[in-house]
Formats: sequence, C-alpha cells, structure tokens
Amino acid sequence: MSLLGIDLGGTKLALAIFDENETIIFKDSFALENRGGSQVGKFITEKTCKFMRYAELQGSKIKSIGISVPGISNIKTGTVWAPNISDWTEYPLLQEMEKITDSIPVTIDSDRACYILGEVWKGNARGCRDAIFLSVGTGIGAGILVNGEILRGSHDIAGCIGWMALKGPFENKYSNCGCFEFYASGEGIAKVVREFLINKEDYSGELRKTDIEKITSYDVFKAYDNGDLLAAKVIQICIELWGMAIANLVSLFNPEKIIVGGGLFGPAITLIPAIKNEAARWAQPVGINQVSIDISGLGSDAGVYGAGFLAHNHLNDINISK
Repeated sequence: MSLLGIDLGGTKLALAIFDENETIIFKDSFALENRGGSQVGKFITEKTCKFMRYAELQGSKIKSIGISVPGISNIKTGTVWAPNISDWTEYPLLQEMEKITDSIPVTIDSDRACYILGEVWKGNARGCRDAIFLSVGTGIGAGILVNGEILRGSHDIAGCIGWMALKGPFENKYSNCGCFEFYASGEGIAKVVREFLINKEDYSGELRKTDIEKITSYDVFKAYDNGDLLAAKVIQICIELWGMAIANLVSLFNPEKIIVGGGLFGPAITLIPAIKNEAARWAQPVGINQVSIDISGLGSDAGVYGAGFLAHNHLNDINISK
C-alpha cells in the first residue's frame, strides 16, 4: 500500500509517495512556469497519473491521496480559492482529480493546515496539542492547532494572517494580499524594494544594478548579506513585522510552540534571534517566555508531509492529538 502527498504552491508542485511505514520513498517537484487556471489543474492530474504509474511499477498501488493547496479549500464543494494562481477562485480541483483517480479517495486541505499537520505528524511539533506553523514564502499563512484540532473558523479561512493589520494607516495596495503579506512575504519584499528604487533616486547600491521588474527576495537577501543599506532597511521592516505577528499569535493562542517555515526560512533562519527579541517586546509576557519558537523540522517538505498525513488520516482515522 502506498500514499500520495501533493503540495501545490504558488510557483511549484511537489509530489511524494509514502510507503506503509509512513516513509517517503520517492518525491519530485516541478515549476509551474507561469501556468494558471485549468493549466495548473491539468499539470496536477498529469503528474498524479505519472506517480500512480510509478507506484504500480514498484509493485504497489496508491490507496489514498492528499493535496495541500495555497489558499482556501471548500470541503463541501471540492473547490479551491488560491490567490497566487490565476483564475483559481472556485477551481473544481476535486472534480478534476476524481476523473483520473477512479475509486481512490482524495482529500484536499489548505497549505496552512497541512504545514502544521506535517510538523505534528513527523516534524518539530510532535506531541503538541497547541502549536502554530507560521509560513512565510510567496505568501504568508498560519496553521493553528488548538487542543489537538485544526482551527478553521466558520468558513475555513482561519489562519490567513497575511491580512493581519500591523501597520497603519490603511493603503489601497494592501487590498489584494493584506498589510503583513505586502511587506514581509517573498513577493512583498520584492515589492517594497521596487517602491524604494522608484522613489529613492540617491540610492546607488547593489540592488540598483538589478532590473527592477526582475528583483526577487533572493536578490534582497544576497544584498543584505553583502551589507547593502537598502536591503538592510527592508529586512529590518520584515524582522519587526514577523516579530509583531508572532507576538500576536502568542498573545491570542498561548501555543506550546511556534514553528517558522516556508521558502524564506531558508535565507531568514539567521534572523530568528532578532525576530524572537522583537516578539518579546510586544507579546503577553508570561506566554512569550513559555513558548518555544523553532524552525520547521521538515523544511520544504512540510507541505507534502501534511498532504501525506491527509491521505493517511483518511484511511486510518488518526487523532493527531494522541
């Protein structure tokens, strides 16, 4: 028996096959390459078919499939809203998958939920009943585990903290992604640098030499490591906002652990002490001294592990709080 975990991100698709011992035996990832709408759906189903065939060639058969998606999964309709994928407002992903999977069960959940589920299952939150995964990548989200259960909210939108209001006054540029995400996500860091470059004519540092429209967070972190003043200013904004967000999560939910992960952690791992110090300035003082702030134990595989847990849970009815 094998399980298939699928992690759809804003820029790539990762798939992993798990054996009966809950171990990944084969995985791969693929760039979306600016695909949108039904092209992404087709891409997922094509790769799923290939992985199903691979399992069969190894003498096994996929018994259950879990999918992590970067947005909101509507459990009742099987549709997905994903802001970083064009034309995915109510995309019928479950229906598309059922065309190729026959009787194999497919479970879809948000990447926020999958990240913390993966960490509780196989990562740095094992044994926790109250834990939060703060994901900072293309966007920002939080998977929140309360009393051993995923906090979902009335319409499964809980944890969309990219919209957390951390800086006033409100500006229209926050409308599409939220204030927090605008400044402190991977896409946001690049946006903020572009704004500075357009408005600050007297800056002549490393980032001025890069095509403004092609600047990425990777370029900013590279410049930061080289002592660039603009990069340092932008990263300092991120440190403050990441610290404030963690402080708010600690004060609201009193978790045992906050796990930080996503594509930016990564290059931002060295900033964790500074982020902790910033969080301590803002948070409820007892809670911040009790919480553990750790890096993801699964790294870039957190999503596929969470998706693998969805698949496993469907077959085994696992209670993650045990």
